[in-house]
Formats: sequence, C-alpha cells, structure tokens
Amino acid sequence: MNSRAKPVNPPVRKAPAPAAPAKPASTDAADDAAPARARTNNYFRKNRTPLARDDAKRQGDISQLAFLTMGGRDAAVDFLNSENAALGGRPLALATASAEGFEQVAAAIRAMAPGAATS
Repeated sequence: MNSRAKPVNPPVRKAPAPAAPAKPASTDAADDAAPARARTNNYFRKNRTPLARDDAKRQGDISQLAFLTMGGRDAAVDFLNSENAALGGRPLALATASAEGFEQVAAAIRAMAPGAATS
C-alpha cells in the first residue's frame, strides 16, 4: 500500500484570457468626444411629467398623516390605495388632485383614528 496520499483536487491551471481585438482608429470627432452610453432598462420608466409641486406636497402630507394616525405603514397604504365609496375614489388620488380633496381625505383619516370622537 502506498503511504503517499494523492491530492483530492489537483490545482487547475487556467489559460490566460485572450486579448480584446484592437479598436480601429476613428477619424470621426463625435466618436472620440463621448463614450458610448450604457444601455438602461427604460421599460418601466415611461416619459411622464413629474407631479406638480403642490400635488406632491399634498401627496406627501396625506401619506404622513395616514401613517401617523392609522398606526403604521400597512394600514396607511391599504387605506390610501383602496377604493373608498364614501369618498368617491382612491383617497390618495383625491388628496393629490385638489386642496378640497385633501381636506376630505384628511377628515376621513382623522375620523378613523383610535380615540376619535364619534357623535
């Protein structure tokens, strides 16, 4: 019996990677001026205009009010994104669209708050 043990995984020697082919010299100044842009996945990024400043402020304010009043993220997101028959639509869309809609949704959120006075 041979007392010398063979290595379990002998070292593997990798061949050096082939060099990239040389790029031909360009005579066009536009090619030399800017490097090629990397491709991006713009499938989900449609060309939409961002929210107006007032709309974005109302959206942020109603989201914060719902989060703080309703006791957390899940309850707030569920309420804001679900159709509400009493309000006549999605609360987030209503609050974002106008100041009157914001006040209606804010009143509904405050009425749902724990400990809110019901009369």
